[in-house]
Amino acid sequence: MTFQGWLLIAAFVGLLLILVKPVGLWLFALYEGRRTPLHGLLGPVERGFYRLSGIDPREEQGWRRYAVHMLVFNTALLLLTYALLRMQAVLPLNPQHLGAVSGHLAFNSAISFTSNTNWQSYAGESTMSNLSQMLALTIHNFLSAATGIALAFALFRGFARRSSATIGNFWADMVRVTLYLLLPLCVLLAIFYMASGVPQTLAGPVEVTTLEGAKQTLALGPVAGQEAIKMLGTNGGGFFNANSAHPFENPTALTNFVQMLSIFAIGVGLTHSFGKAVGNVRQGWAILAAMMVLFLAGVAITCWQEAAGNPVLHHLGVPGGNMEGKEVRFGIAASALFSVITTAASCGAVNAMHDSFTAIGGLVPLFNMQLGEVVVGGVGAGIYGFLLFAILAVFVAGLMVGRTPEYVGKKIESREVKLAVLAIAVLPMAILGFTAIASVLPAGLAGPLNKGPHGFSEILYAFTSAVANNGSAFAGLTANTPFYNGLLGVAMWIGRFFIIIPMLAIAGGLAAKKYTPETAGSFPTTGPLWTGLLVGIVLIVGGLTFLPGLALGPMADHLAMVRGQLF
Repeated sequence: MTFQGWLLIAAFVGLLLILVKPVGLWLFALYEGRRTPLHGLLGPVERGFYRLSGIDPREEQGWRRYAVHMLVFNTALLLLTYALLRMQAVLPLNPQHLGAVSGHLAFNSAISFTSNTNWQSYAGESTMSNLSQMLALTIHNFLSAATGIALAFALFRGFARRSSATIGNFWADMVRVTLYLLLPLCVLLAIFYMASGVPQTLAGPVEVTTLEGAKQTLALGPVAGQEAIKMLGTNGGGFFNANSAHPFENPTALTNFVQMLSIFAIGVGLTHSFGKAVGNVRQGWAILAAMMVLFLAGVAITCWQEAAGNPVLHHLGVPGGNMEGKEVRFGIAASALFSVITTAASCGAVNAMHDSFTAIGGLVPLFNMQLGEVVVGGVGAGIYGFLLFAILAVFVAGLMVGRTPEYVGKKIESREVKLAVLAIAVLPMAILGFTAIASVLPAGLAGPLNKGPHGFSEILYAFTSAVANNGSAFAGLTANTPFYNGLLGVAMWIGRFFIIIPMLAIAGGLAAKKYTPETAGSFPTTGPLWTGLLVGIVLIVGGLTFLPGLALGPMADHLAMVRGQLF
């Protein structure tokens, strides 16, 4: 690991911490429904939406109604996306005259983008038309991200409100987040990407002559706009098959750095917003501290392993770090850092092939997802997932001190603990269950490129990525089959909505409770002890998924490499 590599990591963390407060304050203004500097320009648009749809933004909703509206909205978007992909051949803005997307792939892609997973069983430039990229897919990058932030706001209100039967208005939260946060930031980012060389056009592919005199067809399209929300909304679905390793999506070291910051910006801001919502910003900083401990540990391990290189090549007399599957434009440090960021958040964008990482280097992204992607996490989903762990942590602390657990002024009772356990248990049960199915059926075993432990890792990574709503992949798995498209689609839906419903039930229950002031006997939830307990609970619960997979996949890979064996 070079000095430049450590400097890159330090610069990233420093700038990220600078963004926490301004982004958090902007999010808090949207959470409260307060006026922002953009209301003068976009306020009439917001009010127009409400008039056209007949929505009263001041009408509050209980958690059940909030959940129903959220589910109906996302289901309608899923059906619309499926229909658009199936009719692609007869729709406009299809300069390559691409045919209709197959039924099983359309099913998978519709669920993938609705659930903010953005798993891609296809090569975007040769499968999706410009219209499909924009209307069927990119629209989800905005609305699935806005859904996650709206759900985080609902949980914040659960902690912040006292004796309330409501947790906000889903439609108002969605509109405000989209109009006053995601849309303006994406306009600025898209302009930056275009200035950096990212194409933004409705034209078809062009044929060029290379320096060697050969002919090559270059796919073009509305890339910059999709790239902006892909990162900011922690979506991850790329216009091109190579994703952010493609020079048209990520042309320079500067665009690479901005993309990494974009992935984490809203996630870290939500921690500060939570602290403001509950009236104690130290609560937000404590959560962020726990997240950063886990994140920096993952970065250190991945960078160390990738810089150390592949033992197999060392045995063959080829020293140096592991550059397999990495862009020379970015190198080891920027690729390793990107891999940890994208899997710590529910983004899934990649600038290197995770399948080509060393065994331990590829294990860290897998572990990040198996924790539930709460190490900063995706927009909204990260903070509400982490707060579920906080409920478990304060329950454990209450058992240790022998009193009813309390968190930010709310008593944590059996109902909240049971619902938190139910939501968290979805991840290991779904990941291990679907992996087991694919590991024994012939249709599942036909997918991995590699045999043995690394092939198992490809299957395990795929279902981990699907259930955790990440979308990255060990690229060796052939997933564009009816078996994998169907099973991964179901896994993505379960991973998104089977966690959201218990979380909203917790929000509704907490909002109805009275405020309980802290006393001398209360367990402190802002200091180093609390941060350490949070980290410990996340690691212990994450082990429910991690340890079984570790025994069969990545560690077997690692042992094979140490012994000098090829997969």
